[in-house]
Amino acid sequence: MQRTHFVRHFRVTKICSVHHSGKLSNSLKQDHDSDEGSWESMEGLLQCSANFIPLSPISFLERAAKVCKDGTSLVYGSLKYNWGQTHQRCLKLASALAHLGISRGDVVATLSPNVPAMYELHFAVPMAGGILCTLNSRLDAAMVSVLLEHSQAKMLFVDYKLLELAREALDLLCKRTRKFPVLVLVTDCVGSSIINTISSDYEYESLLEAGNDEYDIVRPKSEWDPISINYTSGTTSRPKGVVYSHRGAYLNSLATVLLFRMDLFPVYLWTVPMFHCNGWCLPWGVAAQCGVNVCLRKVAPKDIFDNVSQHKVTHMGGAPTVLNMIVNSASTDRKPLDHKVVVMTGGSPPPPQILSKMEEIGFSISHLYGLTETYGPGTSCAWRPEWDSMPPKERSQLKARQGVPHVGLEEIAIKDPATMENVPADGKTMGEIMFRGNTVMSGYFRDLKATKEAFKDGWFHSGDLAVKHLDGYIEIKDRLKDIIVSGGENISSVEVETVLYSHPAVLEAAVVARPDNHWGQTPCAFLKLKEGFDVDAQEIINFCRNHLPHFMAPKTVIFQDIPKTSTGKIQKYVLREKAKALGSIY
Repeated sequence: MQRTHFVRHFRVTKICSVHHSGKLSNSLKQDHDSDEGSWESMEGLLQCSANFIPLSPISFLERAAKVCKDGTSLVYGSLKYNWGQTHQRCLKLASALAHLGISRGDVVATLSPNVPAMYELHFAVPMAGGILCTLNSRLDAAMVSVLLEHSQAKMLFVDYKLLELAREALDLLCKRTRKFPVLVLVTDCVGSSIINTISSDYEYESLLEAGNDEYDIVRPKSEWDPISINYTSGTTSRPKGVVYSHRGAYLNSLATVLLFRMDLFPVYLWTVPMFHCNGWCLPWGVAAQCGVNVCLRKVAPKDIFDNVSQHKVTHMGGAPTVLNMIVNSASTDRKPLDHKVVVMTGGSPPPPQILSKMEEIGFSISHLYGLTETYGPGTSCAWRPEWDSMPPKERSQLKARQGVPHVGLEEIAIKDPATMENVPADGKTMGEIMFRGNTVMSGYFRDLKATKEAFKDGWFHSGDLAVKHLDGYIEIKDRLKDIIVSGGENISSVEVETVLYSHPAVLEAAVVARPDNHWGQTPCAFLKLKEGFDVDAQEIINFCRNHLPHFMAPKTVIFQDIPKTSTGKIQKYVLREKAKALGSIY
């Protein structure tokens, strides 16, 4: 591996030439106007409503209601809707939102698991001209109140099981401002739970029924108009509000459908939270393919197998931790698969061992990579036919790579962040992953400084370190903040974690830097063992030394539960603080 100590430079030398209005800057427009052969100088062309309509994923729902009106759109327990009904419900909800004062540019927040209301809000809010802000349902009340204030949400739709959390957040918000959102309670349409609706302003179904299904949709004036705000997971810093446009959501929905290899009428199991990157843009993407949305309130192996069997699920997604949960599930929770289920995994580099075990169970695994700032999926490990004949271990290693950009992205590059030069495609030299294209965020909401920093030199800087192989496929080695520098040598925490996952006793692994007075930093491994296994730290260290250069092996091993975000990402900043508190070994 390349042993170069990367130092990130934050020089702002060039900012993208697009203003918040979406219009070209004067200097760029002058260059455009002076070009010979410009389309504007060609006779006989006319841009009008016949040949130009701003792209918006709202159109996917309208199309599904026309071409597949009676086809099943959504399943949740005993509840079932068709596309005609879903379209009608979304129109009525949009109408009700407009009646309550939601208009173009207003923010509507949600605090909910993957239930039908959450799916409908992905269409109804933008149909009313609003901006959807899906908040992480695992946040505490203090953070929810901060994000409600920052997003300036005018309404909050909250699931009944999260009502207490929402009330606590609103109580905190009231102490700082007189402006707080109208609360709409989402009761469970499955079951007979008794809910106290007095503690909310409105109840979801009652509000929806008061709407008009002949409502005239508020369409975007420009493709640049925002459709949603997604707050980053906060694995490395305070959450930022990432703004998606109608255009970007439209394009990434179609790109993700292609990544998933979705034909018409897929059956998609909702194991990826819809609050995370708008469910990888698949609330809109499944509608584009007239598919079935199987909603799942809670992700558990038994529920996954039961739903796959009952509804003949064709596609699902999840972070590597979800896959790990499936492969280590009890035999009593499993059901044999009588058909292939395409599974897309992303969120963190998946250990090859986990991918291999999922394939053995009967799932067909593909790997994607992206960030909140790239609408979720940005690249995929596009499979090549010649790889089919390779041994299983080599196939799993290939599948663990992050691959190539999808069709919605213009370009992805691995660059030295100091010089902005491309690194050689040798599979060894590390650089930072950078993106540009139509499926990169519009910017960070109410944080122009952070937006400019993220877009410096005309590229979106991901903060992830990777290498580029000779075949053009990229492979992540680490987060820029997670690289361990020991005695001047770069150690990839991902490489060490991959070896740890190959130990038969290890269920989960995370490696961070521990300060060291002599070496600067040394690897510190946090492990969760499989049930029934008992190993000590020295055995783990020796195992790593037998499979890695000795300087890469952990010098510290701690056995504990691994902290994660609700989307399954390991919270390494928590572990870094714990390792830092340990101080130097010597």
